[in-house]
Amino acid sequence: MTAERERFVIHLPVAAADLTGAVRLARVVARWAGVLSTADPGETTVSAEDEQGVRHRVFCDLRLPGGRRCLLRADHHGPCARRVTR
Repeated sequence: MTAERERFVIHLPVAAADLTGAVRLARVVARWAGVLSTADPGETTVSAEDEQGVRHRVFCDLRLPGGRRCLLRADHHGPCARRVTR
């Protein structure tokens, strides 16, 4: 039986002028951090500074085969994917 390791989550506040700008910036930062094996960009959310308990998902976040998360917009249409097809 293996002992579970303690985990810590880093909260990195970054300010934006509006929700649309915050979501856009969060997507960029989360995708950049996604190159780190310890990062989980699918869990990225944004909130108003004075309502931090009301969070808006940035990514769909559903699990894909293999355990990775969908990184399309939270309200995307069509099948989930790890990256946007162009």
